[in-house]
Amino acid sequence: MRIEHPIPPVYRGDSEILILGSFPSVKSREAMFFYGHPQNRFWRVTAAVFGDDYPQTIPERRAFLLRHRIAAWDVIASCEITGSSDASIRDVKANDLGPILEAAPIRRIFVNGRTAEKLYRKYIEPVTGRPAICLPSTSPANAAWSLERLIEAWQVLRD
Repeated sequence: MRIEHPIPPVYRGDSEILILGSFPSVKSREAMFFYGHPQNRFWRVTAAVFGDDYPQTIPERRAFLLRHRIAAWDVIASCEITGSSDASIRDVKANDLGPILEAAPIRRIFVNGRTAEKLYRKYIEPVTGRPAICLPSTSPANAAWSLERLIEAWQVLRD
């Protein structure tokens, strides 16, 4: 079944970092915000990296991103997907990052996991000419990475 991305990007005119996932999970689509699955470690990892409190509500999460000059969105605008499985993604239409890149002084682009990296390189990098740095996925499906290892790898956000 084809699904349109339901969540608008989060960014502001002072955003310097852009973090892109692949496509929102079922839980994120239900919550209408990024990394909504309770087992996804994105919020724990980024809070630890920035030495900030763990944001739990959507308003807290939005404020956290903006406070740390982070823009957040996904590579995919629409696709066919089964549940939340990145492996099932087909018939991709990519998001247009133009509005974010024109409105904010984005210095670095990061992708959350290998699927986001693969799709970014195929669909977005040829358009923007901007490379992205791949960080290990915070998804619960990436069980090989402990929370501590993820926090260490994601420290690059502060560099």
